[in-house]
Amino acid sequence: MHRRSFLMSVAAVAVASPLRAETFEVTLTEAEWRAKLTDMQYRVLRQAETERAGTSPLNDEHRKGTFFCAGCDLPLFSSGTKFDSGTGWPSFFEPLPNAIGTKADPGVFGDRTEVHCRRCGGHLGHVFSDGPQPTGLRYCMNGAALKFRAT
Repeated sequence: MHRRSFLMSVAAVAVASPLRAETFEVTLTEAEWRAKLTDMQYRVLRQAETERAGTSPLNDEHRKGTFFCAGCDLPLFSSGTKFDSGTGWPSFFEPLPNAIGTKADPGVFGDRTEVHCRRCGGHLGHVFSDGPQPTGLRYCMNGAALKFRAT
């Protein structure tokens, strides 16, 4: 009986489509990420945690400038696309071109779409379809995953 179960398990793995891990331009060891990032940045960017609503100073950032990935410094969002979503997290209606990647994020309360930095894979937040025009999207980002530079 054990042999049959083993063979069936091997066959199932062989037939199943392989899981494809996304590769990124910027890759560091976990120790290097921990040395580079603050504790909160590490937990958000590398472990996909969510900071508490209303805790990021970037939520109240209204100057003209650009929001960058805190992990690899890739420009992600223009301040011209930021809006007050009332959620307690910095929100944008559109990322910069070639800045982000997305993937399905199934959860207890339904499916969401996770947003990550396309260069280092750092978790940024989620995108929802309840944003303002012209896109109708709300990129709800963790402030700990971002850095801002005024122009």
